[in-house]
Amino acid sequence: MKMNMNMLRQGGFFHLPNDNIVKTIGVATLLCLLCSVVVSGAATILKPQQVANKLLDKKSNILTVAGIVDANKTVDELFTQIEPRIVDMASGEYTDAVDAITFDQRKAANDTEYRIDLDKSQDIASIRGMSKYGNVYLLRDGNEVSKIILPIKGYGLWSTMYGFIALESDGQTVSGITFYEHGETPGLGGEIENEKWQASWSGKQLSNAQGEPVLSVIKGNVSSATPGAEYKIDGLAGATLTSNGVSNLIKFWMGKNAFGPYLERVRSGKAQASVNKLLNTEKG
Repeated sequence: MKMNMNMLRQGGFFHLPNDNIVKTIGVATLLCLLCSVVVSGAATILKPQQVANKLLDKKSNILTVAGIVDANKTVDELFTQIEPRIVDMASGEYTDAVDAITFDQRKAANDTEYRIDLDKSQDIASIRGMSKYGNVYLLRDGNEVSKIILPIKGYGLWSTMYGFIALESDGQTVSGITFYEHGETPGLGGEIENEKWQASWSGKQLSNAQGEPVLSVIKGNVSSATPGAEYKIDGLAGATLTSNGVSNLIKFWMGKNAFGPYLERVRSGKAQASVNKLLNTEKG
């Protein structure tokens, strides 16, 4: 061993026999070090681009669910029509406690500073916890809000499903829905990505006369003759648990423990008044 170490010091390492254990371990160590340097360097160099791409994808999904499409404009150009806001989940009021542009509700749900743990009776979407602040994206038509886009998530059969739901300005009528990340079975639960199925949500009603979210995915298909058709969505064939997961996440996020208080303010006109007040303050 001493002789081999002397050979290493003298630069004779690569002249050792291929079956020499010192050479084998040395080569493996050098390769590991080289690969770790390359991977670490690539991760550091590419991280800003990865963050930018993730943000671009998020903006693209928000624009999609809002129905904003223009092939002649970039995503960033189109996104100027969207006004990000932050809502305090408990009160349903707009807040400037965190920055509306940079705050990430999904990430904050795992941050002890912002996280709210949910008990079993509350956690119908099987997410365990949520952020005390929520992202809200407003599409404006002049001085009026024309659509409200809200992030949603919940567990299906195999995975947590992440998406956005768009509501009309009444806070009651669904304009659109999209799921951008999930691990559901392709051809079954994975049909939550099907554009035709997503389009069937448009015009559906979110809550009943008491303000309780009742919109849900049923077994089978919905027709004009189906009782309460305005509150029902076609089921996903062969994907009962995924369908139930979608129903549960809608009822949770649109309910009293999440965006429910905010939607009550929208329906009463208080949210619009709050936005106008904020805009006037910013202009001043």
